[in-house]
Amino acid sequence: MPELVFFSGTMDCGKSTLALQIEHNRSSRGLQGMIYSRNDRAGHGKLSSRLGLVTEAVEAADGMDFYAHVVGHLSSGGRVDYVIADEAQFLAPEQIDQLARVVDDLELDVFAFGISTDFRSKLFPGSQRLVELADRVEVLQVEALCWCGARATHNARTAGNRMVVEGAQVVVGDVVGDVDGPSAEVGYEVLCRRHHRRRQTSATARAAALSPDVLPVDSAR
Repeated sequence: MPELVFFSGTMDCGKSTLALQIEHNRSSRGLQGMIYSRNDRAGHGKLSSRLGLVTEAVEAADGMDFYAHVVGHLSSGGRVDYVIADEAQFLAPEQIDQLARVVDDLELDVFAFGISTDFRSKLFPGSQRLVELADRVEVLQVEALCWCGARATHNARTAGNRMVVEGAQVVVGDVVGDVDGPSAEVGYEVLCRRHHRRRQTSATARAAALSPDVLPVDSAR
């Protein structure tokens, strides 16, 4: 039976790499997939991994009807054997419903990939709907690590190398934004729960280690 499968994890756990692997395995067997992505690091209409692999994709814009798009492709003589949706956390709940309809009405496997929670440890609406509807939720086994070496379980947003817990839910990383002033560089980092709760990033941890207050004191001098 076709399934809606949600592959989830933190950043840096290999979600997009797995999506590309699934695409490679199926396309090498002569199957043809419809690939969707959104806000990919490689640019508009791309699905890429941090390992440098990249393939063409359909940019999943706001308001796109996935079911209508797949039906339109089939009606025009195209072939679709499966669907891959990367960065699924950015999709609206109604778009997740459309992906579920692709499974149920068109009998196609849909593989969705995304992170579950945002920088505030709150579920993305798209991820929440996937948890509610998916036939299977698979937590990826490639463990991302916090700067301390513990398993990373939380995604953190940084501005000027300091962790922030307020702001819009979706902000593209590695850009200059207004999260912490007009020139604050926005980035993301994975942390363990302990350091996410303490708002201690790798940068602030290094700063603390270099503080004169924590350096050893030689009483002989």
